[in-house]
Amino acid sequence: MSDSYIQAAEGGDEDEIHLLDLLHTVVDNLRLLVLGPLVVGLLALGGSFLVPPTFTAQTSFLPPQQQQSMAASMLSSLGALGGLAGAAAGLKNPADQYVAFLKSNAVQDVLIDQFKLMERYEVEHRENARRTLESNVKIASGKDGIIVLSVDDREPAFAAELANAHVQALTGLMSRLALTEAQQRRQFFEKQLQSIKLKLADAQAAMGQSGVSASVLNAQPQSAVALVAALQAQVTAKEVQLSAMRGYLTESAPEFKQAMGELVSLRTQLAKQSSDKSQASNAAGNDDYINRYREFKYQETLFELMARQYEVAKVDESREGASIQVIDVAQAPELKAKPKKALIAVLATLATGFALLLFVFVRQAARNASSDPESAAKWAAIGQAWRRALGRA
Repeated sequence: MSDSYIQAAEGGDEDEIHLLDLLHTVVDNLRLLVLGPLVVGLLALGGSFLVPPTFTAQTSFLPPQQQQSMAASMLSSLGALGGLAGAAAGLKNPADQYVAFLKSNAVQDVLIDQFKLMERYEVEHRENARRTLESNVKIASGKDGIIVLSVDDREPAFAAELANAHVQALTGLMSRLALTEAQQRRQFFEKQLQSIKLKLADAQAAMGQSGVSASVLNAQPQSAVALVAALQAQVTAKEVQLSAMRGYLTESAPEFKQAMGELVSLRTQLAKQSSDKSQASNAAGNDDYINRYREFKYQETLFELMARQYEVAKVDESREGASIQVIDVAQAPELKAKPKKALIAVLATLATGFALLLFVFVRQAARNASSDPESAAKWAAIGQAWRRALGRA
């Protein structure tokens, strides 16, 4: 029999003895390893009955959906705002944007004030109330675009009410934001209308305060001034359009060149009409009323142009379906979600069993080391070094 075979056999005997030692240690401590985890599991199960139950209310909804064909057709009128729409369209999941809105301070603060969550959560600072609210709310969005919102609370009715209030708060936030392309256009023209409306009222008041002489009446400025005002309004509208087009087109683009040519033509007509009106007003000898009348007609025509664009944007906004569609309204749950008593008992049992198994192995190793003089000396050295590290040497 060769030496290598003898060494392999000896090594196999050592491994077998080592495994038998481990099995012997387990059998010696079998009562502790069985009864210990069982007792801890029963205690954990009993303790779970003392934990107040938590109920989970769930609601699901579909956020506003943008139609790609309509979005592409409106980019020409959006201008720089079209870049924002394109960025939003580049999201892997558009619903993620609305998930972020639900987690925003704007939505959370509305809920904190509405339900007095600072008092309910017994916190002094709003930031702590936000954190507690965020820990009790879970929001998930799937590939289908549906957002599922779950709220945990000890009262089933309150959990359902808070879940539904999230959707209402999101709707309120969306009414203040311009998210879709049509909303952006509607908001832009709405602001323009408010500004022009004030200027129109001022122009009308100024025109009423000016005196009308016989020379002014003989000049009959209505037709000429109305034409000049209309041209001025068209020039202003075209300049606004060109400013918007610079956000998504280069100056060499055919559409931009065409719009620039139309603007030059309008400016030429305006210059000619303004020159003729100036001559007529000088001949009449009273330019004050004519200037005020022209300003009034300019603001009036511009208001009409913006009003048409505003109405078109409102129609497009309604087409886009810019509203939240609730699929499942949150109802007061009948069954509690937490604590899961069986799961708690099983996890406590397994964790205790593993800890006790590790304990008996370490204890047996320490006993074996104490019986070996060399190992005992090493343990003594380790203990002395530890005491020196703690300053107790």
